[in-house]
Amino acid sequence: MTEAVGPGLWAIDTGYVRPRFDAVHLRVAGDRAALIDAGVGASAPRVLGALDALGIARDQVQYLILTHVHLDHAGGAGQLMAALPAARLVVHPRGARHMVDPARLVAGTVAVYGEAAFRQLYGEIVPIDETRVIATDDGQRLPFGGLELELLHTPGHAKHHQVVVDPELGVFTGDTFGIAYPELQGPAPFLVATTTPTDFDLAALAASVRRIGATGARSAFLTHYSRVDGVAELVEPLIADAAALWALSAGLPDMNTLVEQILGHWEARLEAAGAPGARADWRALLQADATLNAMGLLHARGR
Repeated sequence: MTEAVGPGLWAIDTGYVRPRFDAVHLRVAGDRAALIDAGVGASAPRVLGALDALGIARDQVQYLILTHVHLDHAGGAGQLMAALPAARLVVHPRGARHMVDPARLVAGTVAVYGEAAFRQLYGEIVPIDETRVIATDDGQRLPFGGLELELLHTPGHAKHHQVVVDPELGVFTGDTFGIAYPELQGPAPFLVATTTPTDFDLAALAASVRRIGATGARSAFLTHYSRVDGVAELVEPLIADAAALWALSAGLPDMNTLVEQILGHWEARLEAAGAPGARADWRALLQADATLNAMGLLHARGR
């Protein structure tokens, strides 16, 4: 599914895990196009099919910009770059080497998920020619279709994270500005923080979230999943959610206990927000995130 989420902007559902879970954003300005994030390897045909359906030639894609190199965002980058002859890969300098030689990235992901799950979820990770890679500076601006996209380094979720500020539409936030599954949205946007392995840093995340708010953007475009409005009003509640998760991990509970505590915290927030659906539905949607968050919190605590 491809849906328009702003002028010259589409969210492409990558099909990873479930519908409307993982987005690649397609931005078109003038006669140029840019993709923000790449999905997994199996997502590449969907992304290329969306370009074809919208009448965008493959050589019009100027940039493939990765918010970070976790594989639900970057696993399909090699396949896409092979199909996009004019594109440059734009990535945080801490992530660039992993796109050129993905061996360590693969090993780290296998350590989290296990070999069998890794192969099922991510498949083959294709390396990218380093001559096609732009390793960004903080605050770097990219000329694009008559405007400039600004790259801001935003650690906290990952040390190799950056966001993309579009002066006309808002900010593409990867995972730094949390997740907002469509099924959980009620009268107001509902976001939860991501504290996943292995780089979670609460102070850095809070600074990065506030930096996103300071851009003045009205809209944020999240990989999980797409557009939320009212950025300024969401900053402090998102930081509070991350701080609450950090506090839950303070006594170094076992994994199962911490996962249940995280789910309970989120369920209480959903009830207070008047979210649609039943508690069992919420739990099913958030179980995997609670588990990954617990792993990240305990790792950050030294366990």
